[in-house]
Amino acid sequence: MNFFGKTERDQSSGHGLLGEFGDAEHSITHHIREGRFQRSLSLMAGLSSVIAGLEVSYEHYRGSYSNPIMYTPVILSGALFTAGVAGAMNRRAARTILPAVSAITLADCLIGFGFHVRGIKRKPGGWRLPVTNIIMGPPIFAPLLFGTSAYLGLVAAFLRRENSAQQARRRPVPPWSKFFPEKLTRHETTLVQELREGQFQKHLAMATAAAAFFSGIEALYSHYKNNFKYAAQWTPIAISALLMGTAIGAVGSPRVAKKFLPAVSVLAIADGAVGFVYHARGIVRRPGGLKHPVYNVIYGPPIFAPLLFAACGFLGVLASMLRREV
Repeated sequence: MNFFGKTERDQSSGHGLLGEFGDAEHSITHHIREGRFQRSLSLMAGLSSVIAGLEVSYEHYRGSYSNPIMYTPVILSGALFTAGVAGAMNRRAARTILPAVSAITLADCLIGFGFHVRGIKRKPGGWRLPVTNIIMGPPIFAPLLFGTSAYLGLVAAFLRRENSAQQARRRPVPPWSKFFPEKLTRHETTLVQELREGQFQKHLAMATAAAAFFSGIEALYSHYKNNFKYAAQWTPIAISALLMGTAIGAVGSPRVAKKFLPAVSVLAIADGAVGFVYHARGIVRRPGGLKHPVYNVIYGPPIFAPLLFAACGFLGVLASMLRREV
């Protein structure tokens, strides 16, 4: 068994491309059920936070870091990366450090959302010119997209670790629970029970729908600024709407969750990868190109935004892999 818990049986089964895809789905489902996926998801949460942190860092650079709070998501992205790597390597870190840092990051994202809303309100005309000021003001849903990484960290913290069936039965109360009301402690226990009993797929599908909505709106007004110069700029808007609808449908239908949600999610991941190439090409084509990489990355198309859209697709894939309650 390797770092991701892949067994020889998983490696040898299946023939050709379809067989490999079937093996991958079976392997991921098996990893989740047997508690082998926590390390992988912790690492993914950490890596995605780096992407979000880089995106935030140059977006706030454009704003000259006029408010000291603009430094907090940059700092927390590094903290979440560290916590994600630590959670992948250490069981105790996954149960203590990772959820704590993820919760703080989520709170910071909600605060950032409030600041972005206030920034739009303070522009000339305020909310009387909603379309203009949302397009020209701070990206309103960008903080919530950053929260996707923190959400993955929280999910990873709730997943059972491999070879921990006996520890789970006698697991002590998490050390941070004494600082929170009893209701929150019961809520954490409920989430753990939902994960184990297969009742968490609906929750994650709704999270996918929300992330797709935020990302789609971001892509809409970002590409509107460029007057939709390329037809490909419509694809993340259309796919985000399709992903949102499919994710909502997956809440009520196991068939949609297993058959349609993974297909649309993979399409979103592929579109995010293609978008990343387009944005990189746009940076290279700016005056000076790679001779002025920092300047062109900061003031060119947001190079990491398509990868954040791809993260929405990853949430959908993960939701489709979770088993449904019986």
